[in-house]
Amino acid sequence: MNRQLIDRLARGVMIPAVILVLAGVGCDKGETTDSQTHQRNAGQPGSGHGGPGQRPAQQAIPVAVTPATIGSIASYYDATATLEAEKGAQVLARATGVVASIVAEEGDMVAAGAPLLTIDNDEYRLRLEQAAAATANLRARFQRFESMRAEGLSSDEEFQAAKSELARAEADEGLADLALSYTTVRAPFRGRITGRLVDVGQNLSAGTALFDLADFDPLLARVHVPSREFNTLQRDQSVNLMLDSTGDRLRGRIKLISPVIDPTSGTIKLTVEVPDYPAGTRPGDFAQVRIVTERRDGVVLVPREAVITDKGETIVFTAVESEGGPTAERRVVTTGFTDDDHTQILEGLTAAELVVVKGQRSLKHGAVLKILEGAGD
Repeated sequence: MNRQLIDRLARGVMIPAVILVLAGVGCDKGETTDSQTHQRNAGQPGSGHGGPGQRPAQQAIPVAVTPATIGSIASYYDATATLEAEKGAQVLARATGVVASIVAEEGDMVAAGAPLLTIDNDEYRLRLEQAAAATANLRARFQRFESMRAEGLSSDEEFQAAKSELARAEADEGLADLALSYTTVRAPFRGRITGRLVDVGQNLSAGTALFDLADFDPLLARVHVPSREFNTLQRDQSVNLMLDSTGDRLRGRIKLISPVIDPTSGTIKLTVEVPDYPAGTRPGDFAQVRIVTERRDGVVLVPREAVITDKGETIVFTAVESEGGPTAERRVVTTGFTDDDHTQILEGLTAAELVVVKGQRSLKHGAVLKILEGAGD
């Protein structure tokens, strides 16, 4: 009885055991479980995972770099000014009469003393002839008294009276000649006619405005700068200008510095002279004026775009060598002057260190870099 029971139990145990053995053979022929597949793939190339204790590889970020340099930089005061003629005047009539001819037109360049307009002068010419005749008569009379006085035939009183009358006549002749000269209106200085205000046939009186005349050589720009800059400015100091209308860049110099401070605005007036400018430049053009207030030489400079603000700090990223190649180093810096192209670095960077000038806004400290050749030039 006991023997039969043992045989049945043995047969029941053997059947599952055979099944387990066959399953094991199937696994040996290449059929693996998911757990085994995961364990074998771990750590192989291309799997995206490193070996035991390793971090995933970082993708290199392409950037452009350039070395910090030693150079010069300046601080500026920028302002807007209107260009003005150095001299300007309204030419007025000094004689009455009718306009006979107009010699100069708007836009003409005229020399000092050049005729601009003539006034009908028949009356003035006749007055001069009349005065000249009176002078000639009195001169002859004076010469007779002079001869008679030498012979003792006239008194001193008669001689002095003749002399005085001749002097008055000569003065009248001079006034008549001057009045005649006013009938030809002439340019008081070299310049350009900016306005003709009368026409031929127009009747003039003394004081009538005839022309507007301006001297464009040189042009002037008047700039008001804060009084705190007063001690840094000097006469003949160079000034940079840029025309709003064309973008042309001009060079000027400080010609005059006002000795007083405007109490209302707290500024001082500078007169900037611009001797050379494009042919189309005219008074009334607007210009951006840049005046150097301080210059610093032999300082560390980086391209302006290399300096950024991050978390309230002024920083640059430098490229430093490491075992795995160049990496980014976040560097807090102190800056000084900044111009259109460069920023001065006071602290935090030395000359020749490589600073990132393109791609820096996406960087983090320690990021792996791929430096683009020639991109920072």
